[in-house]
Amino acid sequence: MTGVKILTLIAMVLMIIAGGTVFFRFVEGWSWLDSYFFTVVTLSTVGYGELVPATPLGKIGTTVFILVGLGIFAVAIQQFGAYAVRKREEHTEWLIARLGHRHHPDKEPPAANDPESPDT
Repeated sequence: MTGVKILTLIAMVLMIIAGGTVFFRFVEGWSWLDSYFFTVVTLSTVGYGELVPATPLGKIGTTVFILVGLGIFAVAIQQFGAYAVRKREEHTEWLIARLGHRHHPDKEPPAANDPESPDT
């Protein structure tokens, strides 16, 4: 994953959190902290239920926010997960190339005290 792609994903998630925070601050009249908290809890699908939109616009906005925000959040999480898996595979391939693949499943490994072993 390139640096630009990472920054784009982070920027999108931050923009959706900021947008949700501003929306709930002005539509529901909540404090900045409560608006931010509700935004993150909703976006992460935790949903504590402590805060609930009371206005019709807040309820409609919440449903739109869930559909759009969850999609963006899910893509970001998936991309970071795929990146981690890809890095692990690259590291495994590097280790195999560096150390060599010495295990042959069709052969029994020689005994440690075998005088005929080529490793001794």
